[in-house]
Amino acid sequence: MLLIGKPKKKYRGDRWGAVWWYGFLVGRMEAAGPTFIKLAQWAASRADLFPSLFCERLGALHSHGTPHSIEHTKQVIERVFERPFDEVFEEFDDTPIGTGAIAQVYRATLKQDLIPPSYLGPRRSRKTTAAAIGPAILKDPPPSVPTASVAIKILHPDVSKMIARDLSIMSFFARAISLLPGMQWLSLPQEVEVFGTMMFQQLDLRNEAENLLAFEHNFSNRNVSVTFPRPLKVWSTKDILVEEYEHALPLEAFLRNGGGPYDEQIATSGLDAFLNMLLLDNFVHSDLHPGNILIKFTKPLSTRELLANLYRSTFSNHDETPQTDPVDHHNSDEIVSRLRALITSPSAWTAELTALNTQGYIPEIVFIDAGLVTTLDATNRRNFLDLFRAVAEFDGYRTGQLMVERSRSPELAIDTETFALKMQHLVLSVKRKTFSLGQIKISDLLTEVLKAVRVHHVKMEGDFINTVISILLLEGIGRQLDPGLDLFASALPILRQLGGQMATRESMTKNLPSSNLGALLKVRVLNDQRV
Repeated sequence: MLLIGKPKKKYRGDRWGAVWWYGFLVGRMEAAGPTFIKLAQWAASRADLFPSLFCERLGALHSHGTPHSIEHTKQVIERVFERPFDEVFEEFDDTPIGTGAIAQVYRATLKQDLIPPSYLGPRRSRKTTAAAIGPAILKDPPPSVPTASVAIKILHPDVSKMIARDLSIMSFFARAISLLPGMQWLSLPQEVEVFGTMMFQQLDLRNEAENLLAFEHNFSNRNVSVTFPRPLKVWSTKDILVEEYEHALPLEAFLRNGGGPYDEQIATSGLDAFLNMLLLDNFVHSDLHPGNILIKFTKPLSTRELLANLYRSTFSNHDETPQTDPVDHHNSDEIVSRLRALITSPSAWTAELTALNTQGYIPEIVFIDAGLVTTLDATNRRNFLDLFRAVAEFDGYRTGQLMVERSRSPELAIDTETFALKMQHLVLSVKRKTFSLGQIKISDLLTEVLKAVRVHHVKMEGDFINTVISILLLEGIGRQLDPGLDLFASALPILRQLGGQMATRESMTKNLPSSNLGALLKVRVLNDQRV
């Protein structure tokens, strides 16, 4: 069936028979249940393994699990809190706000005696008097303080058994397909194993709580309007995650209706956050689609209130006088509710955003669902920086060689010389536009890289591909909001900081052009010349 028909441009080089098969297979995976839908969503990100049209069809599937009973929810909550259900919450909405393949989520308000004082503390530390007012003067203020309103995520009953069963089925078929000629390079049994590890990580909700705390720590000293739900770790176990409820608008609404005066700021802030995760933290949110990115609004305080803050911080006893948060968050819920009612009216939506901008409100980006993260180990991190250096030095041929040499199965790659030449062509296309990098769509460039990887059977590590896919997705979202978004310009300040960090580890007597630091300096010079 895959060979029926001629390759056509409208099918992106695929045959009619293959396109029919893609639709049939996607339909069967959807009917097979939540685990197979999760597999489809994961496979959709592997454009290095599968044709782009197939990945697009797989990515269209949504994971909607069957809700479990409220009785199961109450049993889990009573077991964790060790008190009757009615004594845990001030309010609890029995209708789940979301149901996925692994868990479902409720909104509730905890009783005050169950909230640790530390949970209600500010997200940003202020170490100096200047820091007490600095964030409010700068463009992006610190995020709001959590409240008693929480989101409760609870695993479905027997979900571990269901996933183990489905993974056994997947593993059987992966081994069978690998016996076919020309299929060994896909390493499907290993890919199913990677997918299984990813699924089982999500079966312990304590992992997500730890990830959220790590993200908050990483961003605690950064003046960016980005935040993550704060977990209540004391009440989070393997089966339940209790975290701050974020009353915010989905990014899809801004992509659909436009962000009005906030387009550029939302696009740039989101991209900056991702580049910080990737380049500085080596701790990247691995599920950054528009459904996991929310927007709410905050407003810096007036000059009079800022001066009052400065006076209190300078002349008052800090232990006795509470310091005013330099941002007004009281109207955030009201603003979100008002905008939510206008989602179906684009003109009214834009008018409201314009009014908010005039009043001094700014957007705050919220990243949720942090159960999956990508962290490169020492070897992959070194490989990543070596590749970055080769690209920064515009040595595309060496880039191609490195990708083959450090792939999972170098011996299975085909026509490696042509692959290296393709990488050289792509890198040179970037070099020719050095002084107009904003015209380059990184998504187009990386899509061509993934296509070459698939054609030449260069099997890259999953973490590397996850990073590439995240860049593709984030740039795509950013350019939809702001067509002039320049990833290179956004990366420049972060590359400067990374270069400074690396300078403390690399000997300054080392030959700079052959070091990672030298590559970073080259990128800095090229970008600085554009200003």
